[in-house]
Amino acid sequence: MASRTIGLFEAKTHLSELVARAEQGLETVITRHSKPVARIVPLGGAPGFDVRKRREAVRRIEVLREELRSRHGSMTTEEIVGLVRAGRDDRSQRVLDAALRRSK
Repeated sequence: MASRTIGLFEAKTHLSELVARAEQGLETVITRHSKPVARIVPLGGAPGFDVRKRREAVRRIEVLREELRSRHGSMTTEEIVGLVRAGRDDRSQRVLDAALRRSK
């Protein structure tokens, strides 16, 4: 989707042209003080997804799930959350240890 950036003052002045651009499938980003704050996009929104790619992604996730299940058995949600938290805690500790070593 082709995108154009325009300041708020100019956007107010040319609103009908920006709407016409959206009708043609084009996007406009509106800025205030050079910072993006809004977009004018076609009502159709984002382009549709590719059904084949989606099905392939779902199939690959299912294969991964079965592979993990065969290697590690079934896990409850609580066990998964616990492993994620432990991994985060471990990473945080390694980052802290590295920072302390650098400060010495």
